[in-house]
Amino acid sequence: MKINSVELNNFRNISSIELQATDGVNVIYGENAQGKTNILEAIWLFTGCKSFRGSKDPDFIKFGEEIAKIKLSFSDNTREKKSEIVYANKKKNVFLNDVPLKSSAELIGSFYGVIFSPSHLSLIKDGPSERRRFLDTALCQLKPSYAEHLAGFKRSLMQRNAILKDLHLSPQLYDVLDTWDDSFARYSAAVISERLKYIKILSEYSKEIYAGISEYKEDFSVSYSRKDISDINISYKDLYISELEKLKEARKDDVIYRTSTVGPHRDDLDISINNISARSFGSQGQQRSCALALKLGESEIIKKITGETPVALLDDVMSELDEKRQDYILNHIKDRQVFLTCCDPSQVLRLCSGKSFLIKGGKLT
Repeated sequence: MKINSVELNNFRNISSIELQATDGVNVIYGENAQGKTNILEAIWLFTGCKSFRGSKDPDFIKFGEEIAKIKLSFSDNTREKKSEIVYANKKKNVFLNDVPLKSSAELIGSFYGVIFSPSHLSLIKDGPSERRRFLDTALCQLKPSYAEHLAGFKRSLMQRNAILKDLHLSPQLYDVLDTWDDSFARYSAAVISERLKYIKILSEYSKEIYAGISEYKEDFSVSYSRKDISDINISYKDLYISELEKLKEARKDDVIYRTSTVGPHRDDLDISINNISARSFGSQGQQRSCALALKLGESEIIKKITGETPVALLDDVMSELDEKRQDYILNHIKDRQVFLTCCDPSQVLRLCSGKSFLIKGGKLT
């Protein structure tokens, strides 16, 4: 997967720019609030996913303007393609090779990218919900069946919790609870099974990537946090039986607390450096390196499954990294196209090959 050019018109603070990309590393540098992240955001929107900044469509239109347009020319393993997204009058029009699409979701599978932004440090620093969201988002993009299993699990969880809240008023609901326990266990087993398979592959890729970032001086590991699962190759059937048993054991507590206290909605990832928790004891640079390793590991999995190498979009990734880790990012991420933003122009001088672009006031040079 390779971007040939990206064009923005009236997008955020950018009036009009066109960037002709190189196959390797493309560095976009400049002071804060000049438009660096806006370029990466525009590229990311062509994956068919929502903005990684949580922005809504009206936010993309430059203040005082009525229409915003972004265009992407890119190539996959078979041919060159072009896509365009137009924001106007509270509507969004999406085109792929001049063919109108119903929504940007139909772009999924046409262009692959992986985004790293400072917000992804929450993968390491914040609570389990961020790490579960990372897992679920990655799996939903790759496996539509996982999205169905996850939706079924959330539905079962919601119904089960509703019954638990009303049990003290309607004891006859105990019989209904048994039915939802079975549904809960089946969907839980499906969700956990896919998560375990994904983490097994992600662990291998991200471990090697982190080793390169740290010059093989630190050992990185990521694993699925489940005390009752010692075998990551456990079958769906055994997971289903295990989940049913856990629900029975937890029922007394569930009734007292009126909520489901066990299940994949309580699971987490253990992320460690040299067998020590990265969240509790990792430095800022180590935590950033961990998040980057996970995102680049995600990229490798997409490549393995689809045959396409995603474009790496790295926003403000250099901050809080020492020079050796920065050098790895600038010069040792191979076999993929990279778009990277930074503020310090001295970092650009260490780029051995590629292209650099200075952005100032929404204009690119």
